[in-house]
Amino acid sequence: MIKKIQKTDAEWKKILTPEQYNILRKKGTEAPGSCSLLRNKEKGVYACVGCGNKLFKSSEKFDSGTGWPSFFEPYSDEALEYHEDNSWGMKRVEVLCAKCGGHLGHVFDDGSAPTFKRFCINGIVLKFKEL
Repeated sequence: MIKKIQKTDAEWKKILTPEQYNILRKKGTEAPGSCSLLRNKEKGVYACVGCGNKLFKSSEKFDSGTGWPSFFEPYSDEALEYHEDNSWGMKRVEVLCAKCGGHLGHVFDDGSAPTFKRFCINGIVLKFKEL
Protein backbone atom coordinates (compact mmCIF):
# COMPACT_ATOMS: atom_id res chain seq x y z
CA MET A 1 0.00 0.00 0.00
CA ILE A 2 1.33 3.41 -0.99
CA LYS A 3 1.64 6.01 1.76
CA LYS A 4 -0.12 9.18 0.60
CA ILE A 5 1.45 12.60 0.90
CA GLN A 6 -0.21 16.00 1.17
CA LYS A 7 1.22 19.43 0.54
CA THR A 8 -0.21 22.93 0.49
CA ASP A 9 -0.52 24.81 -2.79
CA ALA A 10 2.42 26.95 -1.70
CA GLU A 11 4.56 23.84 -1.12
CA TRP A 12 3.60 22.42 -4.56
CA LYS A 13 4.45 25.73 -6.23
CA LYS A 14 7.93 25.63 -4.68
CA ILE A 15 8.81 22.22 -6.14
CA LEU A 16 6.96 22.29 -9.50
CA THR A 17 7.33 24.52 -12.54
CA PRO A 18 4.21 26.58 -13.37
CA GLU A 19 3.33 24.16 -16.20
CA GLN A 20 3.82 21.09 -13.98
CA TYR A 21 1.70 22.71 -11.27
CA ASN A 22 -1.08 23.52 -13.75
CA ILE A 23 -1.25 19.91 -14.93
CA LEU A 24 -0.55 17.98 -11.73
CA ARG A 25 -2.56 20.13 -9.31
CA LYS A 26 -5.10 21.95 -11.54
CA LYS A 27 -5.86 19.14 -14.05
CA GLY A 28 -4.39 20.94 -17.06
CA THR A 29 -3.09 19.36 -20.27
CA GLU A 30 0.13 19.91 -22.18
CA ALA A 31 0.09 20.57 -25.91
CA PRO A 32 0.29 17.35 -27.96
CA GLY A 33 3.80 16.58 -29.20
CA SER A 34 5.44 19.02 -26.77
CA CYS A 35 7.00 16.57 -24.31
CA SER A 36 10.60 15.45 -24.70
CA LEU A 37 9.69 12.03 -23.24
CA LEU A 38 7.24 11.33 -26.07
CA ARG A 39 9.90 9.66 -28.24
CA ASN A 40 12.09 8.35 -25.40
CA LYS A 41 13.14 4.75 -26.13
CA GLU A 42 15.56 4.24 -23.21
CA LYS A 43 14.96 1.47 -20.67
CA GLY A 44 13.79 2.70 -17.30
CA VAL A 45 10.93 3.82 -15.11
CA TYR A 46 8.60 6.80 -15.39
CA ALA A 47 7.81 8.37 -12.01
CA CYS A 48 5.65 11.24 -10.77
CA VAL A 49 7.54 14.55 -10.89
CA GLY A 50 5.75 15.68 -7.72
CA CYS A 51 6.44 12.78 -5.39
CA GLY A 52 8.65 10.19 -7.14
CA ASN A 53 6.00 7.45 -7.16
CA LYS A 54 6.84 4.84 -9.82
CA LEU A 55 4.04 4.99 -12.41
CA PHE A 56 5.07 3.14 -15.61
CA LYS A 57 7.88 0.95 -16.98
CA SER A 58 9.47 1.73 -20.33
CA SER A 59 8.59 -1.79 -21.47
CA GLU A 60 4.90 -0.83 -21.29
CA LYS A 61 5.24 2.34 -23.38
CA PHE A 62 4.00 2.46 -26.97
CA ASP A 63 3.53 5.02 -29.74
CA SER A 64 -0.18 5.74 -29.87
CA GLY A 65 0.17 8.55 -32.40
CA THR A 66 -1.76 10.90 -30.10
CA GLY A 67 1.08 13.25 -29.17
CA TRP A 68 1.26 12.16 -25.52
CA PRO A 69 3.32 9.38 -23.93
CA SER A 70 1.14 6.26 -23.85
CA PHE A 71 1.40 3.08 -21.79
CA PHE A 72 -0.66 -0.12 -21.76
CA GLU A 73 -0.19 -0.94 -18.06
CA PRO A 74 0.80 0.86 -14.83
CA TYR A 75 3.96 0.05 -12.85
CA SER A 76 1.81 -1.72 -10.24
CA ASP A 77 -1.83 -2.07 -9.27
CA GLU A 78 -1.25 0.41 -6.42
CA ALA A 79 0.54 3.10 -8.47
CA LEU A 80 -2.55 4.85 -9.83
CA GLU A 81 -6.03 5.93 -8.84
CA TYR A 82 -8.96 6.42 -11.20
CA HIS A 83 -11.87 8.86 -11.17
CA GLU A 84 -14.76 9.43 -13.52
CA ASP A 85 -14.26 12.63 -15.53
CA ASN A 86 -17.23 14.17 -17.33
CA SER A 87 -15.57 17.50 -18.14
CA TRP A 88 -15.62 19.06 -21.61
CA GLY A 89 -18.76 17.10 -22.53
CA MET A 90 -16.88 13.79 -22.57
CA LYS A 91 -17.07 10.68 -20.39
CA ARG A 92 -13.52 9.65 -19.53
CA VAL A 93 -11.52 8.01 -16.76
CA GLU A 94 -8.99 10.32 -15.12
CA VAL A 95 -5.67 8.85 -13.98
CA LEU A 96 -4.11 10.19 -10.78
CA CYS A 97 -0.90 9.43 -8.90
CA ALA A 98 -1.89 7.25 -5.94
CA LYS A 99 0.77 8.82 -3.70
CA CYS A 100 0.17 12.56 -4.18
CA GLY A 101 -3.21 12.63 -5.95
CA GLY A 102 -1.77 14.55 -8.89
CA HIS A 103 -3.55 14.55 -12.26
CA LEU A 104 -1.58 12.58 -14.86
CA GLY A 105 -3.98 12.16 -17.78
CA HIS A 106 -6.67 9.67 -18.81
CA VAL A 107 -7.02 5.97 -19.65
CA PHE A 108 -8.93 4.65 -22.67
CA ASP A 109 -9.91 1.18 -23.92
CA ASP A 110 -8.25 1.53 -27.35
CA GLY A 111 -4.65 0.59 -26.54
CA SER A 112 -2.19 -2.14 -27.37
CA ALA A 113 -2.21 -5.80 -26.42
CA PRO A 114 -2.07 -7.41 -23.96
CA THR A 115 -4.34 -5.05 -21.92
CA PHE A 116 -5.84 -2.97 -24.76
CA LYS A 117 -5.62 0.04 -22.44
CA ARG A 118 -4.09 3.37 -23.43
CA PHE A 119 -2.86 5.43 -20.52
CA CYS A 120 -2.54 8.83 -22.20
CA ILE A 121 -0.23 10.73 -19.85
CA ASN A 122 1.04 14.32 -19.74
CA GLY A 123 4.79 13.85 -20.09
CA ILE A 124 5.67 17.09 -18.29
CA VAL A 125 4.54 15.49 -15.01
CA LEU A 126 6.75 12.44 -15.51
CA LYS A 127 10.41 12.08 -14.66
CA PHE A 128 12.36 9.31 -16.31
CA LYS A 129 14.86 7.18 -14.40
CA GLU A 130 17.12 5.18 -16.70
CA LEU A 131 17.99 1.62 -15.67
